[in-house]
Amino acid sequence: MSDKTAVVLVSGGLDSATCLAHAIKQGYVCYALSFDYGQRSKSELVAAQRVVRAADVREHKIVELKLGELGGSALTDAAIDVPVQGSEGIPVTYVPARNTVFLAYALAWAEVLEAEAIFIGVNALDYSGYPDCRPEYIAAFQNLIDLATKTGVEGRRIKLATPLIDLSKEEIIKMGSGLGVDFANTVSCYQADASGKACGICDSCRLRKKGFADAGVADPTHYRD
Repeated sequence: MSDKTAVVLVSGGLDSATCLAHAIKQGYVCYALSFDYGQRSKSELVAAQRVVRAADVREHKIVELKLGELGGSALTDAAIDVPVQGSEGIPVTYVPARNTVFLAYALAWAEVLEAEAIFIGVNALDYSGYPDCRPEYIAAFQNLIDLATKTGVEGRRIKLATPLIDLSKEEIIKMGSGLGVDFANTVSCYQADASGKACGICDSCRLRKKGFADAGVADPTHYRD
């Protein structure tokens, strides 16, 4: 039995599924954390449950947040259309402060569990312009962990682990395939329907399609007709 414990953020997408599989492979006892934050596609939470059930996870929590009430993102505000063409700068699918809020919850649970690590599947190459997926952001949050927690003050470190941060979508898919991830369990689409079928045209779908094609791996995504 491993004595290493980690909290892993699991969204239901292929990145977080690969990140979870990697953490398990590294010998961590994993506690999965997902969020119902008012996102447009609730089927990703069903996907997160499938991903966790297929993995060796000690516990899975789904925390309800009210980020959707604040609006400001195409992923949480039905009045803002999900873009179907790439754009310059930070896209409207950016959810203000989402990763900061998610990591704060993960950090709180990690302290309670006396965990050694928090894993998050952020990716800087295919990150679609999100500022809270950059290495600079991760370094800043690690500094916050070290300074703002009882654990850090007492000299014990909680590592913020980002094993996918320098990988392309192609490389992530190859990595996940090697770890035995069943990508059919995952949902990446920004506007997947209630059954989890993907639109095939949003930014996330385009990146996912290209990743599977570049990796030479069959795409198991369920697309709407």
